[in-house]
Amino acid sequence: MIRISQLKIPYEKSLDEKSILINKIAKKLNIAKNEITSFSIVKKSIDGREKPDIYFVYSVDVTLENEGRLKAKVFGKDISKVTKTMYNYKPLKTVDKTGETVIVGMGPAGLFCGYFLSLYGYKPLIIERGKKVEDRLRDVERFWETGILNAESNVQFGEGGAGTFSDGKLNTMVKDKFGRNKLVLETFVKFGAPIEITYVNKPHIGTDVLSQVVSNMRNAILENGGKIRFETKLTDIMVDDGKISGIIVNDNEHIKVDNLVLALGHSARDTFKMLYDKKLYMEPKAFAVGVRMEHKQALIDEAMYGMKHEDSVDGILGAADYKLTAHASNGRSVYSFCMCPGGYVVNASSEEGMLAVNGMSYSRRDSENANSAIIVSVTPEDFENNHPLSGIEFQRKLEKAAFNAGNGKIPVQTYGDFKKGIKSTEFNEIAPITKGNVEFADINEILPESLCDALKECIPVFGKSIKGFDDDSALLLGVESRTSSPIRITRDEDLIANIKGIYPCGEGAGYAGGITSAAMDGIRVFEAITS
Repeated sequence: MIRISQLKIPYEKSLDEKSILINKIAKKLNIAKNEITSFSIVKKSIDGREKPDIYFVYSVDVTLENEGRLKAKVFGKDISKVTKTMYNYKPLKTVDKTGETVIVGMGPAGLFCGYFLSLYGYKPLIIERGKKVEDRLRDVERFWETGILNAESNVQFGEGGAGTFSDGKLNTMVKDKFGRNKLVLETFVKFGAPIEITYVNKPHIGTDVLSQVVSNMRNAILENGGKIRFETKLTDIMVDDGKISGIIVNDNEHIKVDNLVLALGHSARDTFKMLYDKKLYMEPKAFAVGVRMEHKQALIDEAMYGMKHEDSVDGILGAADYKLTAHASNGRSVYSFCMCPGGYVVNASSEEGMLAVNGMSYSRRDSENANSAIIVSVTPEDFENNHPLSGIEFQRKLEKAAFNAGNGKIPVQTYGDFKKGIKSTEFNEIAPITKGNVEFADINEILPESLCDALKECIPVFGKSIKGFDDDSALLLGVESRTSSPIRITRDEDLIANIKGIYPCGEGAGYAGGITSAAMDGIRVFEAITS
């Protein structure tokens, strides 16, 4: 197989993608088109360095009738022989003969762990404190409309995890020498995601499609003999001689356990407290907090493409995204996170009297505004003490301040008023596009002064990369506090905690940072249990 990189097609010609690529492959290899048996796109990205001349850039894998005919001089920087990284793990134990395997949480980590266990004869029991995704969607919409929170069925809790109400981003920085990343993407496609996610540079599904994919994976687990219980909350664990023996759910039901996978998600604060009290080892970890920042999507499109979105041919470029980073003079890192082109800022609260926000896009990414978390690094040194749960209390303090500042609604402020330290009274060129109501407030009264200083220093730096990013009319909405887990549940090289039989897993346990990496960690735990 031959891999060819740096094949460029002007974006307006990409509607004829297949035939143009065949021509380019043949020319690059100096062969006839009929010698090409097949090709597949490995990567597709956008090159906007010479805007408004925008190109799609491809890497493709090509199979030929007779690869041996290629002359050695053909190979070089952009052409090479390649062996694909394939996922080839084979379980040593293909059926669970020892006892019940229970997975706590049905976000990406728990979902993928449970699915692959079910493929190999295990019949895992997955318990999820929230509801199935169809019912959860209704609870979340009701919360956004009325402000009445269901503390067990919301943006954080329920089938699919917190990522269900996000942009559905599937890119990850995790190195993938074992093929798990590709396996995750192919599994999403198997259950309803578009094939493009396997090769585009920054794949995303969108909330609307992701919820259906999650439902389809649930049905597959059940068909394979797995068991799933919703509205079932882990409230205690039973430990005998240093090993897990059982769990209590909903305060009154005992379930025998041999393997317990803790795929809790980053917001299961009450469960973390219970596990800490049971002497499960954990430690505080660094994360980041800040705000959601909204701009007109047209401003981002023009900055990244050199043209307004409506001027691109048939909208094939899609809504533009960005990635920004800077360092403040006080030592803080400030960066964009979970950027949602054509998206919504959503009320992502999960505890009464507290308020957190997140960003969300549907698959079409067609709202008028772009939003991204603009967040500032925090470390355990910022917390009140060195207690393993001190990061959670740090988050709660900010979320209580946000709830109070906005009277239970999402606090919003123009960037110009944020710099002045005054509460906004009106919107200018841009109005917020949110899921959940908003209220004018002063973000300076929510975030610590050092974090506000870092934002005020670095947002103008971002304005040098994207003209208009630091315009006074841009909006800040707060508080973005759930960027990643504030704790790490320690585990050994076999992925087992200090209590034997417990497998900390995914983002909540501190071993992932998004949908794909959490799913990959779920696969790792599946491998650990079956090896």
